[in-house]
Parts: sequence; structure tokens; C-alpha cells
Amino acid sequence: MAHHQKSRPRRTRSLGPLPDDLYDHLRPPVRRKGRPAKKKQSEWTVTDDWPDEVPITEAEIEVFEAWFGDLFDELFSTRH
Repeated sequence: MAHHQKSRPRRTRSLGPLPDDLYDHLRPPVRRKGRPAKKKQSEWTVTDDWPDEVPITEAEIEVFEAWFGDLFDELFSTRH
């Protein structure tokens, strides 16, 4: 037979009072101090170092067919 024991109340730490506005996530984010990032896209260099043919395994094809098969059928169907 199980021994019944009276449970003790847990001690919880108070994190302080709640904020007045619980919807503060709707406020715009606080601006960071410092210099903003450069936005001159014309100076960017894009490098494509992928091979001309990217190897794909049979397992990867099966995953795409399982998840997107219906979409592929709709997109590539010759019947409209």
C-alpha cells in the first residue's frame, strides 16, 4: 500500500511585476547604435562556384516526389 504524503508548496521566484503593455511586441524594434550596414549593392561580388551538373541521389528525388508530387503533376501536366 502506498504511503500518502502531504505535498509541500513549491517556492517560486517572482520575476517582478508584469509590464503595463502585454502587447509590446507590436512596437517597432529599438534601433541599434552604431553605423548602419552599407547598402551599395553595385559593389557586391557574386561568385557561382557550383558545378555545371549538381549530383542528386535517388533518395533525394524520392523525398521531393513524396512531398511535392501533386504539385509537380499539376505544374508539368500536359492536360489543362
